Amino acid sequence: MSQSYPKARKRFGQNFLVDESVIDSIIEAIDPQPGEHFIEIGPGRGALTTPLLLSGIRLDVIELDRDLVERLTTFYADYSNLQIHSADALDFDFSTLRDDAKPLRVIGNLPYNISSPLLFHLIQYRDDISDMCFMLQREVVQRICAEPGTKHYGRLSIMLQSQCETSQLFEVPSTAFEPIPRVESAILYMRPYARPLASGAQLDALATIVAQAFSKRRKTIANTLKSLMEKTDLLDCDIDPSQRPETISLTQYLRLAEHYLHNHSVDDKQK
Repeated sequence: MSQSYPKARKRFGQNFLVDESVIDSIIEAIDPQPGEHFIEIGPGRGALTTPLLLSGIRLDVIELDRDLVERLTTFYADYSNLQIHSADALDFDFSTLRDDAKPLRVIGNLPYNISSPLLFHLIQYRDDISDMCFMLQREVVQRICAEPGTKHYGRLSIMLQSQCETSQLFEVPSTAFEPIPRVESAILYMRPYARPLASGAQLDALATIVAQAFSKRRKTIANTLKSLMEKTDLLDCDIDPSQRPETISLTQYLRLAEHYLHNHSVDDKQK
């Protein structure tokens, strides 16, 4: 099948999955059931598309490369349970694909150069999505799933963990792709919370605090946040001002966001 497809294009960040054992492991991990509605981002040459379709699910795929769209349309012409969208996933309105009570399941081998912004884009549709499973650069997966006190813990960990349960399922060697990338990969699984730990104004406040905190991660939290709050504010949130940003838990950052939001609003009213 892959021989009839165009070569990988660097400008699209394409690395096509070709290892059958890895494909089987991904399908086994997500366990697609007949009647479920899946969205596949970046189907490429159809490595995951074919086994998904054969499982009896309903599938929408989103592909930016028009040449691939043309080939996919021809190859899967006889599949009534497939809809192909020639579009950029970064701009796509995923809520338009949900037309019944069943939430969407999202899967994809994401281009590494757009993985973080795409994940934040998808989070906006968490009410329409039951779970997500993605192939990503291993370091990105480690950052998303990282715990406080580890070198990978940071903005990405906190922001996404405030919205979803996250876990790394397994690693994937670079030899599983064509062409072979220069980085290792891993499978990320995310399940949006029924009620996110932060939303609306609190989520905005959390984003402000975390961005500032990790702008100079080797300095103390009191130093990095001095433009936003005083040491007494940190103490009010049961945080030692001498702690470094990577040692502070998600719960503590949520507490800081709530404190900042309350006091910021008060300050605004007094102006």
